[in-house]
Amino acid sequence: MDADSLLLSLELASGSGQGLSPDRRASLLTSLLLVKRDYRYSRVLFWGRILGLVADYYIAQGLSEDHLAPRKTLYSLNCMEWSLLPPATEEMMTQTSVVKGRFMGDPSHEYEYTELQKTNDGDKVFEEEIVIRIKEETRLVSIIDQIDKAVAIIPRGALFKSPFGPTHVNRTFEGLTLSEAKKLSSYFHFREPVDLKNKTLLEKADLDPSLDFMDSLEHDIPKGSWSIQMERGNALVVLRSLLWPGLTFYHAPGTKNCGYIYVGTGEKNMDLPFML
Repeated sequence: MDADSLLLSLELASGSGQGLSPDRRASLLTSLLLVKRDYRYSRVLFWGRILGLVADYYIAQGLSEDHLAPRKTLYSLNCMEWSLLPPATEEMMTQTSVVKGRFMGDPSHEYEYTELQKTNDGDKVFEEEIVIRIKEETRLVSIIDQIDKAVAIIPRGALFKSPFGPTHVNRTFEGLTLSEAKKLSSYFHFREPVDLKNKTLLEKADLDPSLDFMDSLEHDIPKGSWSIQMERGNALVVLRSLLWPGLTFYHAPGTKNCGYIYVGTGEKNMDLPFML
C-alpha cells in the first residue's frame, strides 16, 4: 500500500482484521516520508508486518522510476528506525529453505541445522556432521522475496509500459469496473513476467503490450489459491491469498485506490493442494 495514502489504505484493508495501533500509524506516517526523501525513491510502499515471537518486523519497499525494477526493501522493529536489506540471491533461498517455524523478531538470531557431508580418506568414505548457522535477517530477505514473487498483485491498467521499456504509473487509470473487479483475469503479479514469455503468438494476439505485460492470476497453480470477496455493498473488492495466509489485496472499483498488505507469520501453507 502506498505510504502517501497510508491511513485510507489501512482503513480499506481493515476488513481482514489487519490494523495498526494509533502510535504505530503516526510513526509510520512520519518515518516513511523521511525514508522516501533520504533514499530518493519515486514511491514508498508499506509492505506489511511479519509477526515474531519476541518482536514484529515492519516492512517497507522503495520503488524507482521504473516500477518493475528490483524493489529496495527495508525493515524496522519500532516503525521509526529503518534498515536496508540486501537483495535476495539463489544461495540465500537454498540456505533458508531448511528453516521452519516462526520468526523470533531478532535480526541477529541464528538458526542452526546439521548437514551430513561425505569426506574421502583413501578408499574409505566418512560422513561428517557440519553445523550450519543462518541469520534471521537472511531468512527475512528470502521470505519477503518469495511472497513478492508469488502473491504481490496489481490491477490491470494500473501500470503502463512505454515503448522504450520503463514501466510507470498509468495516470489515466480510473479503477476497474465492478464486473471486471470480480474476475481473477483483471489482476496481475507485480513482478517481471514468467509465464507470459512461454505463450505462443496466437495466445498473445489479443493482449495489449502496453497493459498486458505481466502474468495474470487466473493461471496460478494450485487453482483456487485466491479468495475474491465483495465488501461494503460492492464498494470494495478484497482478494486473499490462501497460499500465503495474511496477504490481503483491496481495490475500490471505479477509483484508483488499491494496494496490498501482508500481516502474517511468514509461513507458506504447504497443505493447500490437499485442502482444495
